[in-house]
Amino acid sequence: MDSTSPEAVAARYPSLNGRPVFVTGGGSGIGAAIVAAFARQGAPVAFVDVAEAASAALARQLEGEGHRVWWRVCDVRDVAALQAAVRDAAAEFGDFHALVNNVASDDRHTLESVTPEYWDERMAINQRPAFFAIQAVVPGMRRRGGGAIVNLGSTGWQTKAGAYPCYAIAKSSVDGLTRGLAVPLGRDRIRVNTVSPGWVMTERQVTLWLTPEGERELERNQCLPDRLAGEDVANMVLFLAADEGRMCTAQEFKVDAGWS
Repeated sequence: MDSTSPEAVAARYPSLNGRPVFVTGGGSGIGAAIVAAFARQGAPVAFVDVAEAASAALARQLEGEGHRVWWRVCDVRDVAALQAAVRDAAAEFGDFHALVNNVASDDRHTLESVTPEYWDERMAINQRPAFFAIQAVVPGMRRRGGGAIVNLGSTGWQTKAGAYPCYAIAKSSVDGLTRGLAVPLGRDRIRVNTVSPGWVMTERQVTLWLTPEGERELERNQCLPDRLAGEDVANMVLFLAADEGRMCTAQEFKVDAGWS
């Protein structure tokens, strides 16, 4: 099933209706599934992405269904641009109830190939934006009297995948970010959780990384036989952002078909 199709939404969360949400990397892949899922709950959704064509197509689709969507081309390596996007979107939609730190890039690399410049660039995509997006939304969440932050982690480093050491380091730090902020933000009823996907069959993954050996790995290691889709991750994110998840914070929730 196409994770951006209306049929992808199953559970309904009335508490999300009308509550603004901001998603990083929301134009394609898992991010697009998350954006679509929130929009179909009635949440005004703002997102940023570098993929202009895919982002525009997603926005047109959702607006055609009657949903409120704000988006901007933004390279999250530029912290000032990212935080400006948060401010500008909040000016249109109001203070954000939820932030989903989804943006990431799992480009393959070896230990020997990494230079200091490449290291910095990997962290600037996979680690740093989450912290500074949180910094930008928290004042508004405090004004609202609470909120929900969902940081996208990964099970790749937990299963000892060795093809992307910088990505593994960045993603392993997501749990530290979640747990390190849960107490100070919890005083303001702002919940912080990690959702760690397994190997989700996005177009990028299938095109770039899914090989016959990868298919055999999926068959060997997943407890469930079905392939993960972006909608599976989005469903967990919705729960954590909704009032149904109101007492969940400082936790990691895995959506990996039982691999890790």
